[in-house]
Amino acid sequence: MNSLQTHQGSRRSTRIKIKESLGDRIFLAVTYIILTLVLIAVLYPLIYIVSSSLSSPSAVSAGKVWLWPVDVTLAGYEAVFRNSQVLTGYANSLFYTVAGTFISVSLTIMVAYPLSKKSFFGRTPLMIFITFTMLFSGGLIPTYLVVKSMGMIDTRWALLIPNAVWVWQVIIARTFFQTSIPDELSEAADIDGCSDIRYIFSVVLPLAKPIIAVLSLMYAVGQWNAYFDALIYLKSQSLYPLQLILRSILILGSGTGNMDAGEMVKQQQMAELMKYSLIVVASLPVLVIYPFVQRYFVQGMLIGSVKG
Repeated sequence: MNSLQTHQGSRRSTRIKIKESLGDRIFLAVTYIILTLVLIAVLYPLIYIVSSSLSSPSAVSAGKVWLWPVDVTLAGYEAVFRNSQVLTGYANSLFYTVAGTFISVSLTIMVAYPLSKKSFFGRTPLMIFITFTMLFSGGLIPTYLVVKSMGMIDTRWALLIPNAVWVWQVIIARTFFQTSIPDELSEAADIDGCSDIRYIFSVVLPLAKPIIAVLSLMYAVGQWNAYFDALIYLKSQSLYPLQLILRSILILGSGTGNMDAGEMVKQQQMAELMKYSLIVVASLPVLVIYPFVQRYFVQGMLIGSVKG
């Protein structure tokens, strides 16, 4: 017992005596400085937008907001949620995100899993063809004509189907299935008389939670931030997503009409405040969802990035 304690004590003393070299300490210091600067560059715009959204319209217009809110008020958020277009756009974006993510993840897994099986006939030519579409596309006009010929113009399907599957996500999912789902499981399921459908739902999908989380986050963020397809395919404002409403407020602005100078200034100040409040409202769902899937996201990305 005494010899064991002595050995442990000598090991602790050995660890204490180990010191980092001067070059290592300089490297760590430079790394911490660079990471701190990157953190500030990323974090400051977020803090500024949140602080501006909580400040008074006059303080925002006068440029008094630098870091913390000035004359704290919720007038911007009240104006945002009183706007019927914003509420409609928010509901539409939630629908597009949830439905689009479900459709995209389902189709991606349906494409990626067969391509990961060595017994799948023609998987190499098919994978080359799929990868080719990532480098070359038909272009905007042919895509629009295809969507129009399918009768999806000015419908919700125009935002859910044309870009439902992303090639890069298919490659990541395929690599995950190749490296994480051994063929022995499939062989054992066949011996036990398990059907392919039951094998996928009972074995493959439970083991694929990390990659499902990765795909869900990627598709959800892309669907939530998308506005170009809505700008092209949608005509009815009742179908507009929130990002298209946000674009209209940020870029196009609102008309001033016939009003006196004082009322015009107040309207411009409130419009400026609404911009920051709407940016926070539009970014909040993604910021809330990410912490819950971050663990699976990192694991899935590390596994899916291994070449297959």
